Amino acid sequence: MAASGADKFSVLLPTYNERENLPLVVWLLARTFRESGNDFEIIIIDDGSPDGTQEIAEQLQKIYGSDKILLRPRARKLGLGTAYIHGMKHATGNFIVIMDADLSHHPKFIPEFIRKQKEGNFDIVSGTRYKGNGGVYGWDLKRKLISRGANFITQVLLRPGASDLTGSFRLYRREVLQKLMEKCVSKGYVFQMEMIVRARQLGYTIGEVPISFVDRVYGESKLGGNEIVSFLKGLLTLFATT
Repeated sequence: MAASGADKFSVLLPTYNERENLPLVVWLLARTFRESGNDFEIIIIDDGSPDGTQEIAEQLQKIYGSDKILLRPRARKLGLGTAYIHGMKHATGNFIVIMDADLSHHPKFIPEFIRKQKEGNFDIVSGTRYKGNGGVYGWDLKRKLISRGANFITQVLLRPGASDLTGSFRLYRREVLQKLMEKCVSKGYVFQMEMIVRARQLGYTIGEVPISFVDRVYGESKLGGNEIVSFLKGLLTLFATT
């Protein structure tokens, strides 16, 4: 845990086949935290990537140091939610940042998250594509419609008090994320949505920062038909139980 009075930020980076993207996102993270003067660590949770992501992560650890890059790999793909739980066990920061490792989320927004948290003393700060100057770049019309549609249906059914439910770029107080992890039961893409819904139930405060989401630079998107069906099932389950 960070020393009293000094915040430390632990970034959880779940990876699967991100060998091209990982060096750049780690470099951007390290530069962003150093320029803003914030203490940090990056926890890479690789789920047995066959493309050599873990080997790249090991090289990055040698470059940046084992105090800044922590490697916590798993043998196979076990899901996003369990990746965060696994990473949390090894985090020493009092704030946790979750984000994608595929360069869809630019680390330049993290200082804005930190400022927003301090301004309102928020428990959670969530990046939003749907407010202010936030937006999505690089998606085709079908993907945009799926995302907008999923967000709209979620807003109507669950009324969560946040504008971007399916985004995965957020800053949490460590103890808040820990409590939410204990409550959440969803897997895959529904997990992010459930986190916000449960946060509302528990009375946690949520601030929002507009972000630009850019489609992945390298590799293939992991969103497919099965994920969309799972999302709809999970949404209906949340509607019935919250």
